[in-house]
Formats: sequence, C-alpha cells, structure tokens
Amino acid sequence: MSKTTIGTDGKCRCAWCDSAPEFNAYHDTEWGFPVTDDRRLFEKICLEGFQSGLSWRTILTKRENFRAAFEGFDFHKLATFDDKDVERLLQDAGIIRHRGKIEAAINNAKRACEMIEREGSLAAYFWRFEPDADEIAIPQTMSTSPTSIALSKDLKKRGWKFVGPTTVFAFMQAMGLINDHADGCYLRPEIDDIRRSFVRPV
Repeated sequence: MSKTTIGTDGKCRCAWCDSAPEFNAYHDTEWGFPVTDDRRLFEKICLEGFQSGLSWRTILTKRENFRAAFEGFDFHKLATFDDKDVERLLQDAGIIRHRGKIEAAINNAKRACEMIEREGSLAAYFWRFEPDADEIAIPQTMSTSPTSIALSKDLKKRGWKFVGPTTVFAFMQAMGLINDHADGCYLRPEIDDIRRSFVRPV
C-alpha cells in the first residue's frame, strides 16, 4: 500500500491526509516540525493521551474546545484544578468526557511543574530522548520504538499517566523528535533541512 497521496494541489503528501479534510493543514503546518515550546509540548502529550482508543480526527476537531476547557494547556494553571473542576469537565460535551483521562491531564500538569523545577524546561527533557536517525529505517512502519518505550518508562517513573509507548511515539512524530513523513512526501526533505539547522534545547 502506498504511503503517499497526491492532493488536489498536486503535492505529494503522507497518505493519511486522505482520511479527513482537516488533515492537510495539520500535516502541512504542524506534524513533524520540531517544537521547543513547553506549552505546545504539554498540550500535545495530553491530547495524545485523550486520543487513546480514539481517532486523531476526533481530537483535532475538538482541539479548540480542549484548549478552552484546560486553560490553554497552561500547566501551571491546570495543576491547580481540583475535584470540582473534574466534575465540571465531565459535563463539558465539547471534550472527551473520560474521568481517567481528565484526571491524568491534571496530574500531568503537576508533574510538568515538577519537571520544570528539575530540568529547566519540558523541551530540554523531551529532546534528550531524540532517537538516532537510524532507529526508524523506513518511515511510518512503526507504532513504538526503543526510544518511545524508554521515554514512556521514564515518564511513568516520574508519575505521568496515559503515556504508554504508542502514545509517546505519536507525540514524538508530531513534535518533530523524528521525521516520520513518508518517503516521497514533499515535506520530508523540508523537515530534514529544518532539523539540520534546528537548535536543540539544553
């Protein structure tokens, strides 16, 4: 099965773009571009947790609702949420009303605040887990990797929740820790160029 598709604009993209009309813009402007902004990193790992068992389209179409409900994923603010906030969020039809996932997002906000104290930034921590280029020989053939397993294990040891190896691998793909654009996708060489000049956080 081909891992690429030709869009109406004539550009060759990853084949998953055909799955939903919202995916082209997400693919072209976000997916796989290296990210160092702590709030964006935190938002993404939370949303990947909410996606567990669901489709990314479900989460993407609700993303603005999630941002409104979770204080724009400002983890300092989210860390102050209590049981009343959990009950309120369970009534919010604009998000995924799953108690475990909501509680995990609040818990992870607290863990993110702790990580800032210890590591300086979320970016400095996550980018320490950037895998070697040869870890993924063929793009889009893996749903976990040795590095995603290691990152998942370390996050869980630090008390994070809903951060299994598959969730973490999807996070790494989206946040540019790896370039998993398909061979032939017009963005793959562009992402390679960006990654070559990208300054890793320390």
